[in-house]
Amino acid sequence: MLIINEDILDLTLLDPKQKHSVIFVRFDGLTEGESVCVHNDHDPKPLYHQLLGERGDVFDWEYLEKGPEWWKVKITRRKSGERDETLGRVAAKDFRKAGVFKKYGLDFCCGGKKTVKDASAEKGLDVDKIEQELLLADQTPVTRPLPYNEWGLDFLADYIVNTHHRYVKKELPDLTEYAGKVAKAHGEKHPELLIINQLVNDINAEMTAHMAKEEKILFPHIKSLVANKGDNSFTPDPGFGTMQNPVWMMEMEHERVGKDLERIRTLSSNYGMPGDACATYSLLYRKLSEFEDDLHLHVHLENNILFPKAVELENK
Repeated sequence: MLIINEDILDLTLLDPKQKHSVIFVRFDGLTEGESVCVHNDHDPKPLYHQLLGERGDVFDWEYLEKGPEWWKVKITRRKSGERDETLGRVAAKDFRKAGVFKKYGLDFCCGGKKTVKDASAEKGLDVDKIEQELLLADQTPVTRPLPYNEWGLDFLADYIVNTHHRYVKKELPDLTEYAGKVAKAHGEKHPELLIINQLVNDINAEMTAHMAKEEKILFPHIKSLVANKGDNSFTPDPGFGTMQNPVWMMEMEHERVGKDLERIRTLSSNYGMPGDACATYSLLYRKLSEFEDDLHLHVHLENNILFPKAVELENK
């Protein structure tokens, strides 16, 4: 049977009326950086909301186990001055919250290293309102969400190639063709299409070279690290120094493509269709919007999950 001690609080041993008061007393007794693990026979999420409401955003809430028999949560009193979580880390923990970031135009993939507060301030947004919507996202029902953050790095790398790289390779030829046709047919009246055409060609060149480097060099190296984990005699010689070097390069290339797509969205007034738009014009904008959505998830999986974990694995 679980017990109540300095580090573990088994709520099943307490009277229901006592649970939250005991937890608050235990939390208030924590010094900065200290933690208590709460064990329960159902999800203690109501406690999270009560603790946040009465004590403020001064703690980290980490699920160690999520049912079906036990729910175990590590609650840590955050150190004063400790930076808030980044957009990327928030999205990595719960991808439902990426919808809030997208709603307010907060870049959680290429700009994922910024905190919610910093990113909101840059855009002049109400950070309190955004944080409230992030809390509400916890209550959004999901059906079998893909557990990206729990996958092995080798599996995640293969998933990115088989899902997102394949999609990009399939869509880019059509996008470049449609962008050229639409620019030629409507560019005189809508000169922004000439710039969009050039940006689409830039994205095509960038992503084609980028994916080749990942598939031929970086991802095989990550998979080799996973395969030889724990083998002290294994000394990889990838030819690019530490993992951080190609990661920086990949992140910079992600940022360039992200900025190009952001500029296309601005030039097109959020893919708004003019009255004289033909069917190809409409198809181009729809496919560009879909491509941008896919790229956000694609880059998120690499920048916020695969790359940080690969760098950590290499350093072990």
